[in-house]
Amino acid sequence: MQSSTVTKSSGAASAGSADRVEQLLARVPRAVRWVGGADGTLELLDQVALPGEVRYVRCGDVPTIIEAIRMLRVRGAPAIGVAAGFGFCVGVRGAADADAALFRSTAERVAAELIAARPTAVNLAWAVRRVMRAALSETAPPAAAALALREAMEIAAEDEAVCRQIGELGASLIPEGGGVLTHCNAGSLATAAYGTALAPMYVAHAGGRRFRVFADETRPLLQGARLTAFELSAAGIEVSVLCDNAAASVMASGAVQMVIVGADRIAANGDTANKIGTLGVAILARHHGIPFYVAAPRSTFDPACPNGAGIPIEQRSESEVGAMFGHALVPPGVRCVNPAFDVTPAGLISGILTEVGLIKPVTEAGIRGILG
Repeated sequence: MQSSTVTKSSGAASAGSADRVEQLLARVPRAVRWVGGADGTLELLDQVALPGEVRYVRCGDVPTIIEAIRMLRVRGAPAIGVAAGFGFCVGVRGAADADAALFRSTAERVAAELIAARPTAVNLAWAVRRVMRAALSETAPPAAAALALREAMEIAAEDEAVCRQIGELGASLIPEGGGVLTHCNAGSLATAAYGTALAPMYVAHAGGRRFRVFADETRPLLQGARLTAFELSAAGIEVSVLCDNAAASVMASGAVQMVIVGADRIAANGDTANKIGTLGVAILARHHGIPFYVAAPRSTFDPACPNGAGIPIEQRSESEVGAMFGHALVPPGVRCVNPAFDVTPAGLISGILTEVGLIKPVTEAGIRGILG
């Protein structure tokens, strides 16, 4: 077994190209933003309203943040983590003037509530626990609340930097003049900025590379059609939306030279949970001899989970499948099955792109090496 990494020189953007990437992303609204200082407000881009309307939800309490996470107003593993980190700060600041014991109990309660909001994306629990550890390292509640906010801001800044590095390292993978297929949305809307799977596309496009993106619509909530197409088209990248069940035909036509997707949790052996339908895309890519890549920060890896069988899969409301835009799609009384994610075995993944390199082939030893 071997693991190899992409060195920085293989995809690093020039200063001019980096400026062009910034210009491209300036056209895409931020998914998560903190407005103000210690008494500021968490604002989440309401992605349920896209592409028709760009609006933000002001989150002044934990229930509002949890509702936004559960209802997919904010979604994407990195963005959920950033939002939950700030959400912890919102939840504990009311106890900043209390005694240390009450602050700790409040912190533990808020953390538990946020972590329970969605079970599959590992970044959520990782970010909340990191912010809580920072806060509880200080015994005085006012100082603890300030430390929590500082840590949450660092997580947001780190995510943006990490995603940019993923883009720079992965830009060389984007085929000149070729087609790239992606599933769901793993772009700037799913992170603090840049994205994971879409980040290499932004960097490659800014560097002058020509390519076409095929975005699976991603039933049942159409994240590919509503979100991926929204941000790529805003950035000036050629994108075509296809029905999920058209992916096989498009691959067979020879129009696709590469598949790249994001991830919500990656097990120690490389098995990867991502939006439902990803497994089918990976199987199709293998059949047609097309490389299938996963792009994710190291925070998405769960070394405590040995393989995909241990990844919890969120089961969402049947109504998401049974109706669309207020109109019934199935007869009354017919049940629907709605898992939010599936698990792609490591053996179907050509490589996992991280902020420090490419794990190729995908092996447990290679993952240990990249995680340090």
